[in-house]
Amino acid sequence: MRPFKALLTAIGAAGVIAAGVTVGSASASAEAETIRIGDINSYTRLPAHTIPYRQGAILAIEEINSAGGVLGRELEFISHDDQGKPGEAVKVAERLFDRDEVVLISGSLFSHVGLALTAYAKQTQRLYIAAEPLADALVWAQGNRYTFRLRPSTYMQAAMLAAEAAKDEGAKRWATIAPNYAYGKDAVAAFQRVLTELRPDVEFVGSQWPALFKIDAGAEVEALKRLEPDAIYNVTFGSDLAKFAREGRLRGLFEGRLMVGLLTGEPEYIDPLKDEAPEGWLVTGYPWYDIETPAHDAFLAAYQQRWDDYPRIGSVVGYNTMLAIKAMLERAGSTETEAMVDALEGLSFEAPTGPITFRAIDHQATMGAYVGWTTLRDGQGIMVDWQYLDGADYLPSDDEVRKLRSAD
Repeated sequence: MRPFKALLTAIGAAGVIAAGVTVGSASASAEAETIRIGDINSYTRLPAHTIPYRQGAILAIEEINSAGGVLGRELEFISHDDQGKPGEAVKVAERLFDRDEVVLISGSLFSHVGLALTAYAKQTQRLYIAAEPLADALVWAQGNRYTFRLRPSTYMQAAMLAAEAAKDEGAKRWATIAPNYAYGKDAVAAFQRVLTELRPDVEFVGSQWPALFKIDAGAEVEALKRLEPDAIYNVTFGSDLAKFAREGRLRGLFEGRLMVGLLTGEPEYIDPLKDEAPEGWLVTGYPWYDIETPAHDAFLAAYQQRWDDYPRIGSVVGYNTMLAIKAMLERAGSTETEAMVDALEGLSFEAPTGPITFRAIDHQATMGAYVGWTTLRDGQGIMVDWQYLDGADYLPSDDEVRKLRSAD
């Protein structure tokens, strides 16, 4: 068992995971001098995604501290589980600020949790760096001065897929399937908007909205077949994706149709499918095994050495989030909230995936995404013919953002 997984197993067995895991200095005198980073995530609800996130974050913090820390101080990572519940996430945030004296909170995965923390950040005027929640409202309709997002949003990734899907002239009748909550709704709306702008001749003939992690895959597949679409846009993930992919293949849903899958190529979701992974789908994902850049090579080698495992997309996001915090603190020269917020606006830094900038107008980062096609290699689903697309090229204009974004 890998060391970190052993740690999580021990914590879970003791029933105290919600009490948190601290990574950083151990001595009392050193602890007083650390810069504390609060981490909130759905570790018990979706560990396949969140544990790699934390491993990436810890790796970055260990590297930062071994190089001398920031502002002459080490970073300390104080981690808590939100159980996938917005109310619990807010309670944890209060505990992190009031008891643990963190300077900011970061992390979170589910969109509804991220939106709750966004509202909390605005109300309390405390800094929240949303690493992974994808709901567009987080930086637009509900955006505020104290919330920033690192990962490419739902709109950005849907726009990337729509631009590629538009090249298939035979795909005119489209159907969609997505989980029935904020992320799924945003993902479908964004894809429909961008695709119809690029291809006015397309038609969306129907949508399926299964409850998150409660999909009746056979019924959903049959409903989609009755629509007789040329192409299908899939937003399901996790166990829902596994069931959908299996039933769709068995019932012939994918034959002769363009299949587009948001997040489907991410190792967190495609790896568990093994030889049942869908082939020939256009997807966003993370082909860690084929990326050949010096920055990513260094990250990959360090990650594999530290964890005896390969990285997932969550690993990269966790790592990049801590790099962003380091760059922000260096620019701010302070851990005072207003100084940190000012430093984040327009901040640029280098990451394994390439340069990233937090836009001042909406606090959305320009981190991009990998877009390619699925296939099987040695009984495992992978991405081929992929390209890394810069997130800056798939964001709405400043004028559009002003219309979308509510007043701070």
